[in-house]
Amino acid sequence: MGDNALQWFKTETRSDKTYVFDPLRKKYVLLTPEEEVRQKVLYLLVEHLGVPSGLVAVEYSVKVNGLDKRADAVVFGKEGLPLMIVECKAASVKITEKVLDQAIRYHSALKPKFLLLFNGSDCRCFHSEHGILTAMDHLPDYEEMSQP
Repeated sequence: MGDNALQWFKTETRSDKTYVFDPLRKKYVLLTPEEEVRQKVLYLLVEHLGVPSGLVAVEYSVKVNGLDKRADAVVFGKEGLPLMIVECKAASVKITEKVLDQAIRYHSALKPKFLLLFNGSDCRCFHSEHGILTAMDHLPDYEEMSQP
């Protein structure tokens, strides 16, 4: 990445509150337990799975049953179609059926090929084909996500 290297996990304190710099949104955001997990997964996507930072949307608006909701992150393909929805939970929140159900609602609206649930320690990834979600035993890199 050279001179354009993204700066991850840079924090500052304002009025006794800690903020973390989000290199994708290019601004400081309040460091909540969920935001900490979101920053970890964004780092994983960009730095380890090869997702181009410009193809990740953070807090992406999704219409679900006529209501405005926000997916924690959406990875897009080069042609602009969603490839993966990422749902983050604070480390204290277990990845349960309820969390999966929430993510499936976002998934049904955007119809990406992959769904990722992450709470900082528990990471579950699913592949979607013909409307059927199948648990994966690994995290796909961007090249795998982009396969037709």
